[in-house]
Amino acid sequence: MQDLLGFLLYLLSSSPTAWIVTMLVLGLLVGSFLNVVIHRLPIMKEREWHEMARDTLGPDLYDPPRDATEKPQPYNLLVPRSACPKCGAQITALQNIPIVSYLFLRGACANCRTRIPIRYPVVEFVTGVLSAAVAWKFGVTWYCAAALILTWALVALTVIDLDRMLLLDDITLPLLWIGLLLSVAPTLPQFGLPVDAHSAILGAAVGYVSLWAVNKAYKAIAKQDGMGYGDFKLFAAFGAWFGWQKLLLIILMSAFTGAAVGIALMIAQGRNRKLAIPFGPFLAAAGWIVLMWGDRLMAVYWYRAS
Repeated sequence: MQDLLGFLLYLLSSSPTAWIVTMLVLGLLVGSFLNVVIHRLPIMKEREWHEMARDTLGPDLYDPPRDATEKPQPYNLLVPRSACPKCGAQITALQNIPIVSYLFLRGACANCRTRIPIRYPVVEFVTGVLSAAVAWKFGVTWYCAAALILTWALVALTVIDLDRMLLLDDITLPLLWIGLLLSVAPTLPQFGLPVDAHSAILGAAVGYVSLWAVNKAYKAIAKQDGMGYGDFKLFAAFGAWFGWQKLLLIILMSAFTGAAVGIALMIAQGRNRKLAIPFGPFLAAAGWIVLMWGDRLMAVYWYRAS
């Protein structure tokens, strides 16, 4: 098995185009699974929180929400099989081919013709394209696998935050630990990644504390939180992956983009200053850009600063 895997990697490394196309196809498949994660993981966490509340308060004081029993048992990322939420018809393997099935079904359930949200093929397409870009950047290296994991996690975090305004610990904390563990591996000179352990540990600490402090200051002035603790943990994860040196670049890019989008939405919605906008997607986008072009951007930044 190892010999076969080594032979396949040799073939792919000898043809960059084949490697990129392979990762594109893999990304499309992973994107299909990410759609399941995006939909089910928040529901699974809500169930856990309700179970904790019931155990803490007791059955007499606990008041379950109306939809607490709507999802079947067991309910996780693997079971039950995906089905149409309208008619309950199970989705077959042929109906679950990324993008192709959506186009073939014309964006509707094969049984009841209920419209399938466009988000599903979009997540698959974006995941495939980003995976191909990572494969182009890092080639057939061990760090490419790490970069793909980060990319897929950021896609899931982005859509969940847009849907629920949540950055779940189940994704952010593993990213943080992976980043710290990667820092003990040898640095690949051509990429400058992973960073050394000193930069990673300091980056994780600075990433978390900096946003925590900003939020504390904002809360003291505005009497409400400006961001969630999930943002702190994701920023800490970026510090572990890229080192403390690139945190300023990430926060500047995410804050500038977030402010621009926020102002545009406030104008479009009647200047509602209390409009809640998730910060996670902007942070995730900035982190991925730094993954791909961080050194170049840092060079431009310091050149202009000098």
